[in-house]
Formats: sequence, structure tokens, C-alpha cells
Amino acid sequence: MTTLLILASLFALLLIRVPVAFALGGIGLAMLIFGGFSPLMAPQAILSTLDGFILLAVPLFLLMSNILLKGGAGKDLFAAVHAWVGHWPGGLAVATILSCAIFAAISGSSVATAATIGTVAIPEMIQRGYERRFVYGLVAAGGTLGILIPPSIPMIVYGFVTEQSVSALFLAGVGPGILLVLFFIAFAMIYARWFGGYSVDQAASMKDRLDSSIRALPSVFLAAFVIGVIYTGVATPTEAAAVGFAVSLVITGLVLRTLTWQGLKEAAFDSMVTTVAVLLIVAGAKVFGKAITLYRIPQEISMFISQNIDTPIAFILVVSVVLLIMGLVFEALSMVLIMTPVLLPAALALGFDPIWFGVYMVVMVECALITPLVGLNLYVIQSVAQSNLSQVSRGVLPFLVLMLISVAILYIWTDLALYIPFHF
Repeated sequence: MTTLLILASLFALLLIRVPVAFALGGIGLAMLIFGGFSPLMAPQAILSTLDGFILLAVPLFLLMSNILLKGGAGKDLFAAVHAWVGHWPGGLAVATILSCAIFAAISGSSVATAATIGTVAIPEMIQRGYERRFVYGLVAAGGTLGILIPPSIPMIVYGFVTEQSVSALFLAGVGPGILLVLFFIAFAMIYARWFGGYSVDQAASMKDRLDSSIRALPSVFLAAFVIGVIYTGVATPTEAAAVGFAVSLVITGLVLRTLTWQGLKEAAFDSMVTTVAVLLIVAGAKVFGKAITLYRIPQEISMFISQNIDTPIAFILVVSVVLLIMGLVFEALSMVLIMTPVLLPAALALGFDPIWFGVYMVVMVECALITPLVGLNLYVIQSVAQSNLSQVSRGVLPFLVLMLISVAILYIWTDLALYIPFHF
């Protein structure tokens, strides 16, 4: 009964548009007071959370991606990929997906990926005759790759909360990320082949391909460098993000000469706003998590699951439904912060690897990013395309199905996520 009352209070606050951070923190503080616990636990929990070294990676990755965004790296990436695959069936759609994947390996942010590539790709695809709903769904779903293909801000937060290796989580996201890219490409080509409605592009000349590739090469190098130093253990994710931020300044300011002083100020401001929002949510979720732990709610839920759900597949089915429902109300980071402490003990009891479970959570969070009512990517694409939300929502449905299929494959073939971090 207590659990239902807490959840009802949380949903009520969200429905009246109280910010997620303050809803979580407020309910957590109220639970501490009414439960007879010291309210001083709230600031202590916040302080112990926000002084974590690993969380420094969040603003640094955001700075790196926003500097590349203001420096036009997204346009360069899209132009280079389009030069190589634009003449394929559905080539412009394929170029959009590949551009999203490459920029995802730089940004760590779904919203940044969707906004950057969407600004370039949406007008081009619509001009070539692609159906609007397909275009909007493609870019919104492609943007979700930003939190699966490393580096990933939700994975950083998950690793921080669960005390798991962020580097292992990053590497575990590579296999599922590639699988989703292949799924999206296959669907785009099949859709273009059978439903048509677009004008076929002429193959670019080798000179155009080489010129565009050379211009995009520094950004691709940056993505490979960041992942490489993390993978080899040369640097932690936070250190890699710091170096990546510095290199992004060199690329856009000195090599490409596309970053203006105004662009730098806007990149810093946008990164600051997003970082503050992320850290406020983390702080609010920490207070909420502290309170529900003292109320023994995670233990009770874990016990309930272990008594009523005795098979791993039943657990995954139930959790997937719960996360999809939560995705209608909660944004991505809140889902990770709220549900991980509740679900992870039960998952471990059923034999799930915590790294695998983190990747599974992120894929489900990807689904939440493109589900109404608060799927952030839907609003990003609606804003970029100046469209209505219903068109974008209908366009993402096929891609949502593909993501759920990838979850099933991830469950059946766990090495899709675990092979790279534990065998290389």
C-alpha cells in the first residue's frame, strides 16, 4: 500500500508539471520526515552523489558534442556518408542512419544526435520525396543511438549508481548498437524499395567522396580516439571526455575553422543547461532512492518478484512492460535512476549479469525516448521539422518494433553485449 501511495504521489506531481528533479527530491524528503528519519540525510545524499569523479564525464561529453555541433561537424559527417551511399536504394535514409551512428560515438546524447543530424537530413529527405512520417521516425529513432553506442550519458549514470565499470558498459553497448544500425538500414532500404516515392541520387564522383571524407575525417578520428583510449585502459571515461573536449576545440577552431566565438559561448551555455538538468535529476533521484531504501521498498519488490516470477524470461517481459509504461511519463535518465535500484537486486537474484542488465535498461530507455507523451526525441524532431507530434509519433512505430526485437535478440544471445567487454 505504501509503495502504491508513493508512486501515485509521484505520478500526480508529474502530471501537474512539477519538474522531475523536484518531484523526486520532494517526495524523498517527505518520506524521510514522515518515516521518522533525519532530514539531514537528504543533503548528505546529494553531496555524496555530486562529488563523484565519474559524473564529470557528463558535462565534458556534452561540451565536446555541442562544440562539434556549433562547428558544423554534423553537416560534414552527413555529407561524407551521403557521398558514399547516397546512390543506394534509400541511400539518403541509409546516410542518415550511419551519420546518427557516427555522431552517437562522439556525443553520448540522444537529443544532440537527433537535433544535429535532423537539422541536415530532414529537409534533404523531404526534398527528395521521402514520406514525412518515415523521415521523422527515422531521425527520431536514429537519434536514440546516441545513448547506446558509446560514449553514453545514461550508461555513465548507471555505472555510477551500480558501481559497475563504465568502460565495460561502453564496450557492451557496441554489439547492440551495431545490431540496431543494421536493423534500421535494412528497414530503410526495404521501405524505399517497395514504397518508393523518392528521387534516386546519382553516384558522387570519387573526387567529391574524397573531399567530403577528408573534411569529416577529424570528427571520425575524435570518435575513434575517445573509444580507443577508454577501451585500451589508457584513460578513464572522464579523462577521455576531457581530452575529447580539448581535441574538439582544436578540430573546429584550428583545423576546420568553423567554430566562432559566439558558437563557443552557445555551446558552453547549452552544455551548462543540460548538465544542471542532469545533475538536478541525479540529486533528486538520490534522495528518493535513499528514502525508498530506508522504507525497504526495493527489497519488498525484489521479494515479490522472486516469489511470483521464477523464470528470467517472465522477469524480462514484466520489466519491459513496466519500462514501456513508465516511458509514457518519465524521461530517460529518470527511468534509469528510479528503476535501477528497484530492479537490479531482483535481476541479480535471477542470474542476470549487471553489465548486461545495464545495456538492456539503456535499450528500453531508447524505446522510452520515442514513445509519447514525453519521448524527448519526438519533441526534438517536431521542433526541428516544424511538424505536429502525431506525424512524428506514427513514424517511429516501425522503429520501436525493431528496438523491441533487438531486446529479444539481446536476451537470447547475451554475448551480443557481453562478448566484447569480457573477451577482448
